[in-house]
Amino acid sequence: MTDAAKIAGDPHWLPHALDMAGRRMQFLRIGREALTASGFLADLTQETCEDEAWLPFDTVRAMEPATGPLHFIFHSAFCRSTLLVRAMNVQGVSIGLAEPGIIAQLAGAGDPAKGLVKPVCDLLSRPWSDGRAVFVKPTNHANMLIPHLLSARPDARAILMTNPLSSFLRSVDRRALMGRRWGRQLYLEIMGYAGMDIGMDAREQFSMTDLQAAGLAWFLSQRFFTMLLAGREGARLRSLDGDRFDLDRADTIKAVLDFSGLSSDAVQIERIVDGPLFRRHAKLGGEFAMESLTERSPSYAQECEQVSQWIGMIAQQADVEIPLRQTLSVRSR
Repeated sequence: MTDAAKIAGDPHWLPHALDMAGRRMQFLRIGREALTASGFLADLTQETCEDEAWLPFDTVRAMEPATGPLHFIFHSAFCRSTLLVRAMNVQGVSIGLAEPGIIAQLAGAGDPAKGLVKPVCDLLSRPWSDGRAVFVKPTNHANMLIPHLLSARPDARAILMTNPLSSFLRSVDRRALMGRRWGRQLYLEIMGYAGMDIGMDAREQFSMTDLQAAGLAWFLSQRFFTMLLAGREGARLRSLDGDRFDLDRADTIKAVLDFSGLSSDAVQIERIVDGPLFRRHAKLGGEFAMESLTERSPSYAQECEQVSQWIGMIAQQADVEIPLRQTLSVRSR
């Protein structure tokens, strides 16, 4: 059994999963290279890591790790958030954690795990040797935890990242059957914590097309982010358009660092933007191939336009500006 104090003092020991029945937390010891590898930290297993340990919840809550600055990148999915958190691996400044599994585990466990949110945040904020601040990008399926994560760390800043509806629907459609199924699941999920009366009974909702359901999920995310920006924690939040990030990469990275109170070096940022990070797929690895917009079928284009018009009418009735207006100040050169 690895000593709890040793785990608390070493950021390589990543809190990873919960065993609610056994009231214990799994830690995986990872190498530094895991932070910039393709894929998500949630996909790590005991077999792919250096070591594993389980600690009782009471032991985790009693830990007193040396914490550092912690910031978040929340997102509505398919908006280049994984790319942004990877770009936060800035030597000597910050490191980025792409979807650590423990955040999704906390969200899935619900109220019984809320007492673990702050201990987990503190553990994730432990400084690494090559970066004093930590940026965490949770899965969008944990967005219901945003208020709790912000409350647990009053010093944290957060980026709310999204993109236009057409970009979102294109990504959903590109993933074929599983993408469309995912869109429906996301709609059901968001209705559970940030839903609204859309004037449709259960039969009408069941009759929606896949892209209608995905479009509503996107809209509800926009509405939820809008409420967060207008809420009591709004001063700590900035919204970011993922398509704008793709056009102004270096300036956006600098703006995120500046907003988080971190120093930035133009040469270092340019090195990141010109390096391999932006030439490979952030999630899957390998060379990134630009998606051709001309490959879309006429039926898809028609449905996308109709869904966009429909969502626009719902947004107007709900008095929600869509897409979410970017509030992160980016100075384009």
